[in-house]
Amino acid sequence: MTQEQRDKYEVVIGLEVHAQLLTKTKAYSSDINEFGASPNTLTSPITLGHPGTLPVMNKKSIEYAIKLGIALNSDIAGYQYFARKNYFYPDLPKGYQITQDKTPICTGGFIDLKADQGDSTRIGITRIHLEEDAGKSIHDVDIYDTLVDLNRAGTPLLEIVTEPDMRNSQEAYQYLTEIRKLVRYLEICDGNMEEGSLRCDANISVRLHGAPEFGTKVEVKNMNSIRNVQKAIEFEIVRQIEVLEDGGSLTQETRGFDALKGSTISMRSKEAANDYRYFPEPDLQPIFVDQDQINLVKAEMPPLPDFLFKKYVAELNLSAYDAQNLTETKEIALYFEQVIKHTQNYKAAANWMMGAIKSYLNENGFEIGDFPLEPRTIADLIALIDGGEISSSIATQKIFPEMLSSGEQAKQIAERLNLIQVSNEDDLSLFIDQVVSNNPSEAERFKNGEQQLIGFFMGQLMRVSKGKADPKIANSLLRKKLNEA
Repeated sequence: MTQEQRDKYEVVIGLEVHAQLLTKTKAYSSDINEFGASPNTLTSPITLGHPGTLPVMNKKSIEYAIKLGIALNSDIAGYQYFARKNYFYPDLPKGYQITQDKTPICTGGFIDLKADQGDSTRIGITRIHLEEDAGKSIHDVDIYDTLVDLNRAGTPLLEIVTEPDMRNSQEAYQYLTEIRKLVRYLEICDGNMEEGSLRCDANISVRLHGAPEFGTKVEVKNMNSIRNVQKAIEFEIVRQIEVLEDGGSLTQETRGFDALKGSTISMRSKEAANDYRYFPEPDLQPIFVDQDQINLVKAEMPPLPDFLFKKYVAELNLSAYDAQNLTETKEIALYFEQVIKHTQNYKAAANWMMGAIKSYLNENGFEIGDFPLEPRTIADLIALIDGGEISSSIATQKIFPEMLSSGEQAKQIAERLNLIQVSNEDDLSLFIDQVVSNNPSEAERFKNGEQQLIGFFMGQLMRVSKGKADPKIANSLLRKKLNEA
């Protein structure tokens, strides 16, 4: 396919994200909700849909749905009821799924995707509804049979459905990244796509630029990473355009993604409207949510990444790049929030977070919760640098590592190791006289116009002073001395 052919078409993408909720028990029973248990050990007659059993609503899942709705600027439905969605799968033990059809708990809303230039693209949310997960069919353990593990059956899910607002695979990648970040901030889902706790179906179509109608939609499933979602969309865009350019027509279907081959494969055709025979779930009472309940949930919510991003850029004057990195995870953001309670040098605090601290975490395979230093100690280290008592290089190379190993405060270490910066002009002059007298030819060349030699002299000065010379004051005194020599 040529670039000219591709440029003729506009891509239209909508995503459906399923987020497993981190409740202790399942959606409609007291079965434990846990990943990794031995197959078929977390089930009960209720989960398995035995005759005579009755589901009971998990209140915590409603609270989690409200949290996400608030975070995505959605409207929370005051009245909701559940429905039975009837279809047959071997890993759906009841033969139907309890879900929300006509009354999703959240409608509308949006999420803004930030661009490098500071602009943003708004992706609309159609609806968010509560439902239960099915079990899991396993095809690669037994060479003859498909095995079924029903531990996942009944796990509470939130399905987040977007408007068809994305126009390329990069926007889909960004959207998924932001959704995963958001559910982790809210602590309602761990976001691990590899374990299936966050799953995504992509609806993709192409149309000629300016065409009023959407093209034929193809749904792609079975993607276990955000990068694979992007790859599947890219492949599907090319495939669909090539079909149309060759004079063919597209079929509305469901396709799977083969990550090894990087291609999609047809799984089944999909009619325009599936007959799931929805009808109201007779065994669950309707749910009523009032504004007081919404306010209670809102009061317990943490600061969200979009709020913190705007705060860091607008109030702290940090770059969009710094703000994006600092809000990447909730734990990093909250640690940074504690650091800046004790210092107003926000740029320095950001540099320490994204530099020395992040390097330490990466080298040791730690999360910020494993970091041994309190936020206040980082602010104290910044204060020593800002006060001219130590240099940045001494702080990074000597004091910070010693803080990590000994647990001492920065000031104690600086004094114990005799690292307090020399700022007294008389003391600095002694070092400068020694450096100039040891390098007479370089001093003469400097005086004759080779001003770049200042770097050489500063290096010698730092060696003689063992890194303790205040660089700002020393540079000024050194230039003065060399020009007089």
